[in-house]
Amino acid sequence: MESQTVDLARWQFALTAGGHFLFVSLTIGLATVLAVLQTRATLRGGQPVHLRMVRYWGRLYVINYAVGIVTGLVMEFQFGMAWSGLGKFAGDVFGSSLALETVLAFFVESTFLALWMLGWGRFNKWVHLGVLWVVTLTAYLSAYWVLVTNGFLSRPTGYAKRADGTLELADTAELLTNPSTLLAFGHILGGSLLTAAVFMAGVSAYHYRKGTADPDGLLRRSLRIGVFAGVPALLVTVAFGGMQFGETEEWQPMKAAVFDDDKAEMAKLQAEMVQRFGPGDYVPPEALTRGAGLLMVLVFVVLIVAALAGVVLASFRRLAVKSRRWHLFLMVLVPLPYVAMIAGWVFREAGRQPWIVYGLLRTEDAVSQVSTGRMWLSLIVFVPLFLALVVGHWWVLLRAVREGPREQQPAAVSTEPAPAVTAY
Repeated sequence: MESQTVDLARWQFALTAGGHFLFVSLTIGLATVLAVLQTRATLRGGQPVHLRMVRYWGRLYVINYAVGIVTGLVMEFQFGMAWSGLGKFAGDVFGSSLALETVLAFFVESTFLALWMLGWGRFNKWVHLGVLWVVTLTAYLSAYWVLVTNGFLSRPTGYAKRADGTLELADTAELLTNPSTLLAFGHILGGSLLTAAVFMAGVSAYHYRKGTADPDGLLRRSLRIGVFAGVPALLVTVAFGGMQFGETEEWQPMKAAVFDDDKAEMAKLQAEMVQRFGPGDYVPPEALTRGAGLLMVLVFVVLIVAALAGVVLASFRRLAVKSRRWHLFLMVLVPLPYVAMIAGWVFREAGRQPWIVYGLLRTEDAVSQVSTGRMWLSLIVFVPLFLALVVGHWWVLLRAVREGPREQQPAAVSTEPAPAVTAY
């Protein structure tokens, strides 16, 4: 396979997967916040301000979720189009996990989300709440099944080799409890909640700075939730990230050596891998791997300082409402969790090179048998399409953000099911 074809396939997948990941992080985090908010509102008898919070942040969630589904579909096409070698070699191991992710995200989650959107004032309040929790839990499961596949690529386990050299699933429990999967899952959940928390605080701060009226305290409550939820989310993210570094040193020592810029260790590991796997360059792209890792750590340090300062400032009610400088500071923080999440993803994936299944299948051997010209054509089609989706999404989302919470009160969630469902 020509090196240019491999590079084009990698760039295409990196751009589309990275773009899709931006939607996933906010979707999972906002789903969690919404489920907790509606649970609180239901337990307290459906106070109007709490229901308005659920409706407003739910509207932003639905916009983000809808475009995330579309970008996910675009990304999924590439497995068959550009990476058929991976499917032939290891598809029998992780194919089921990808299928389950598709069923959960595109059918179960989307169906229950539609029921939640249409269920205001029509469902029993506990049924309506249960529907939202199904949406949230299926979002978690969807992320988990993706990470089962990604964890296998980073740390192959639970497989057996056939006579023809391809892989088959040998131990389902071992595959599902892969440390690479579980640690990444905790890291993603924490990072997603952090993304949603900073987003909530930043959007609320924007409206305070803009002078949006807040008679019932919706914005004040949302800002405090964002600030205070960000602290435990950040701690969980950092904790699981630190455990992943330990796992990396054990299973992918070359990545750890590149991050530490330990030239002697890199040379030693290169010699050992040549002896084990044959001639080749087993050092991942140093600048990209180390740069992404350092950027991720730097952003998390900034966020830790900001989170601690934010908790102190948010404790003073007058300062939280009146300080325009603090509001601007919270607005500036909004992109940082996205930067950290993408940098972490690049560090995880680039540091695995030249392997697509670590130690078993090289990236160059996983690319479909297509010409360089066809890969250029695919890249030319996919990237502008993805760019249009991303730009369109942010235009719609920011427009909804600028509109702010709607003034009208939402219909109360009924205590008994309505006799018939009418158009919303």
